[in-house]
Amino acid sequence: MSNNRAGHAASIILHRIRQNWRWSKAHSWAHLIEEHDLNPLVRGRRAIRKSWWRLTQRDQKTPPAPLFLVGVQRSGTNLLAHGLDELPEFHVYNEGNTKAFENYRIRALPTIERLVGQGSARFVLFKPLCDSHRTPELLAHFGTRARAIWAYRNVDGRVRSAVAKFGDSNLRVLRAFAADEEQQPWNTWQIAGLSTENADFVRSFDLDALTAESGAALFWYVRNALYFELGLHQRADTILVNYDEFLAEPERVAIGVCRFLEIPYRKAMVASIDPRRPSQRPPFPIDPRIRERCTALKERLDATCSAQLAQLTGERTMARPASPRQTTVVAHP
Repeated sequence: MSNNRAGHAASIILHRIRQNWRWSKAHSWAHLIEEHDLNPLVRGRRAIRKSWWRLTQRDQKTPPAPLFLVGVQRSGTNLLAHGLDELPEFHVYNEGNTKAFENYRIRALPTIERLVGQGSARFVLFKPLCDSHRTPELLAHFGTRARAIWAYRNVDGRVRSAVAKFGDSNLRVLRAFAADEEQQPWNTWQIAGLSTENADFVRSFDLDALTAESGAALFWYVRNALYFELGLHQRADTILVNYDEFLAEPERVAIGVCRFLEIPYRKAMVASIDPRRPSQRPPFPIDPRIRERCTALKERLDATCSAQLAQLTGERTMARPASPRQTTVVAHP
């Protein structure tokens, strides 16, 4: 038994090394260090700021609350998690943290509840992307204190990033699902929560003929569709964040997120972001039926996200300039 566990652990480590090596060749080691928050200077300064803030807030009796950052992999969740981690109100457990996760799956809820209870921050953030289909369950377990953010980005951006890091992984999993083959234990989450309609949609393709890019786009569709299928768009404890808008207008999106969480906005949350729109690269030659579904879903996500952000920031419409609410957001240095 111990030999099997050791072999399984070794295969996972080797798999991660290969992924990161492929990613470093497609981008850069500097990007990899930033993505995984490995810069000791950045982490050290952050720890000092948080320690000072918590020292000054030690008499506050507000119990910590969980925040679940969910969505599809390669949708900008690292950037958002790092930004929130710059705020003193947060303690972050990213998906690689073994206290809260095992093989990127969130641990048993009593364990998560214990980690939340041990926290001295206002929010304890978890990033259970592989368990995004369990978002209603996670929120229900913690009651009215819990919050969730579903992050998404344009399909071509996600496809480019996912194929660079994961290769044809999404396509292989969907092929196995359509063929009713047994999934590897670490891949079962990719088809979890799949609706009957979308399961039939996946099976309607000749998946052997699809490219890795079309497979990654199909995965983008079925996972992001869960946001509506799970009824998360009808909940006041959950919001959408558009990664592309976060890059283009970081302060505006960050203010909306902070208002949703009822915490003060601080410029540190977006200090490392150079505002920019997504590069105008040619779209991938994705299967037309998949492209049609992705386009329609993206429009629905955008409309919902825009309405949520407008309400949070006090805008009457999405036109500029905005009309602020009576409430004021205080920007702290």
